[in-house]
Amino acid sequence: MPKELEPGSHESPDDSSSTAHTLELLCHLDNTAHGSMACVAWEPTGDGKKVISLADNHILLWDLQESSSQAVLASSASLEGKGQLKFTSGRWSPHHNCTQVATANDTAVRGWDTRSMSQIYCIENAHGQLVRDLDFNPNKQYYLASCGDDCKVKFWDTRNVTEPVKTLEEHSHWVWSVRYNHSHDQLVLTGSSDSRVILSNMVSISSEPFGHLVDDDDLSDQEERRPEEKSQEPPQDSVIATYEEHEDSVYAVDWSSADPWLFASLSYDGRLVINRVPRALKYHILL
Repeated sequence: MPKELEPGSHESPDDSSSTAHTLELLCHLDNTAHGSMACVAWEPTGDGKKVISLADNHILLWDLQESSSQAVLASSASLEGKGQLKFTSGRWSPHHNCTQVATANDTAVRGWDTRSMSQIYCIENAHGQLVRDLDFNPNKQYYLASCGDDCKVKFWDTRNVTEPVKTLEEHSHWVWSVRYNHSHDQLVLTGSSDSRVILSNMVSISSEPFGHLVDDDDLSDQEERRPEEKSQEPPQDSVIATYEEHEDSVYAVDWSSADPWLFASLSYDGRLVINRVPRALKYHILL
């Protein structure tokens, strides 16, 4: 992006020059030999020089060279077998030194090791119909969320993929997008072609299943005299809120990278809606 458009610049949007900016092409992924591209994912950490792309039945690892405008194909792998062998979605895990990628094709979810480009796990019938989206829990390294055309959102432990850890069935049509909150992983967003965005509190499978833990040493004498409060039930999983501002299929939901309580959703009719986590829940999580 041009430097004038970077955050912190004070150029007026009415300035005639602001409409004439052109983006500088840094690199090109030559994907013509592998078919149509379904997904591109940056390496979550590192120097930003590695990208994974999914094209038809190929998973491709690209190395973005600084000195060249052409990306170099570092390694690749292909789906083999029967059925619908086309990738629909993929996510790069932020854990395991960024060596694992999860992909979806048809009703299956697969894990790949980017060092050898070999398959490390496979959930054959993760959903009853097409899997639409995936997301990794940012705080629990083996936890993965998936959603699909069976109207369900499922949470998996990739060490044992025989059964999902948890299943949500709150939507009434295809679920297109699922996203964990970057900081508070109990907060999960989903968007569906039932035109609704649902914010769920999946606290039982989060990194803080008992809420914010406090050491006994931190309690004052007065607080220690309340045994009834110590034996409180752990928080329960629940739907926090359902947002119905969209009038068409919701294709994408995502959290703000700057504010952990802010999220956006986008529907087929071009409507972009920005919402906040309810204030009461925000303070319940923080305090």
